[in-house]
Amino acid sequence: MDMPQHIAETIVDPLAYADFDRIHDVLTELRRTAPVARANLEGFEPFWVISKFDDVRHVERDNTLFRAGDKATVLTPKAVDAITRENTGGSPHIFRTMVHMDEPDHGSYRALTQEWFSAKSVPQLEEKIRELARTAVDEMAELGGECDFASQVALYYPLRVIMSLLGVPPEDEPLMLKLTQQIFGAPDADMNVDGRSDMTPEEQQAAIMAVAAEVFGYFNAMTQDRRKNPRDDLASIISNSRINGEPLGENEALSYYVILATAGHDTTSNSVSAGMWALCEHPEIFAAVQQDPDLIPGLVEESIRWEAPVKHFMRTATADTEIRGVPIARDDWMMLSFASACRDEEHYENPFSFDVRRSPNRHLALGFGAHVCLGQHLARLEMRILWEELLSRLESVEAAGPIRRVAAGFVSGPKSLPIRFRFK
Repeated sequence: MDMPQHIAETIVDPLAYADFDRIHDVLTELRRTAPVARANLEGFEPFWVISKFDDVRHVERDNTLFRAGDKATVLTPKAVDAITRENTGGSPHIFRTMVHMDEPDHGSYRALTQEWFSAKSVPQLEEKIRELARTAVDEMAELGGECDFASQVALYYPLRVIMSLLGVPPEDEPLMLKLTQQIFGAPDADMNVDGRSDMTPEEQQAAIMAVAAEVFGYFNAMTQDRRKNPRDDLASIISNSRINGEPLGENEALSYYVILATAGHDTTSNSVSAGMWALCEHPEIFAAVQQDPDLIPGLVEESIRWEAPVKHFMRTATADTEIRGVPIARDDWMMLSFASACRDEEHYENPFSFDVRRSPNRHLALGFGAHVCLGQHLARLEMRILWEELLSRLESVEAAGPIRRVAAGFVSGPKSLPIRFRFK
């Protein structure tokens, strides 16, 4: 079943994701009228949009039937896919990260750092992360009662956390920020390095390739250093790990750095900003969380569900199958809409209400199954610690201007959130 053209055009339009109501209006219509529907658009290979919670989870669970790496793992125009394959010798991926891998490679590469990010190990980082959170709150306090929370607080705190674990010194953080913004925010003039909103997909791809080359050079030097002088950081693990007795290939090692540097930063910053947005819009939630800090984990979880910062991933069917009775053919391309699944009316009561007491709050914003977010426990910990440190000192907060969102259909969230606040 082909979806209406206006819905298909909206789903591939980066500007739609900058308009919260616009994108969720079409996703809601899809869930209601065509939960498994195909988009046929000029310039794109036809793809199915999977919009319901249970169906997205079903696809995520079966990594044999639905593979991540056979085609582009993120929605990509045909022209960009062709350029990528030309530049990579046939691969649809500029980077080869765990996100792009299937078994047996996916499990082997994930295992290299899984212990660092496990529910058992992450709490040991609390003291280090709390110090960074206190610094972030101190810097916010110095801003004089008004700031852009998204760009001045939420953007930098998670960046500093993941960079400190990776082993990147503070003076090199701007390069890592540039990498994240170019990869995830290339369609947005405020995020890409050229400051243009009229960049063609081909120009966006060229810009990503350019920043990738710059970052690859940086991490290649780091790899050589850590092989000679290993430290207690993630860079040393990546540099000195082996798969099947052999060191990681250059592209695989450098891609590992990239996925940790980007996924460990942007998704968390977007969720933190979403939480602050909710506190500004709902003073009763702010009062409740201040009075009862035990609600902070609920604030964290609901912020992640609400924003669903990773809006989608693509999968490719390896055999003829069905989803919700709709035939899916072998080699069909599918978009898993996490943004839609996290608003599924059949799964959530009042899905468009921000509810810090929502329990259970099972969502797919961090993925599911083998590809569930490697850093999920770290993200929850750093968000909880920031809110504990901030809410213990914050007396009041309110919006000081309109929220502005990133215009990007892969990873996006608030890019500007002006607030007015008072510390105790």
